[in-house]
Amino acid sequence: MKGYPLDAMHEEIAFLAYYFHWEYDSLLRLEHRERRRWCEEASKINREIMGSEKKERSLLDL
Repeated sequence: MKGYPLDAMHEEIAFLAYYFHWEYDSLLRLEHRERRRWCEEASKINREIMGSEKKERSLLDL
């Protein structure tokens, strides 16, 4: 069985640490699905803050 791509995991952890200021160890303990869910929620918050009129993709949008 293949594992989850390490680059993708690093991207998710960096994103959540930046956006929510969570600690690295806490982020590593999250299951993949839960971590992705939090990334989606942070992206949703960012889109709402930036407004729907902004068409280009945000750096915080995973």
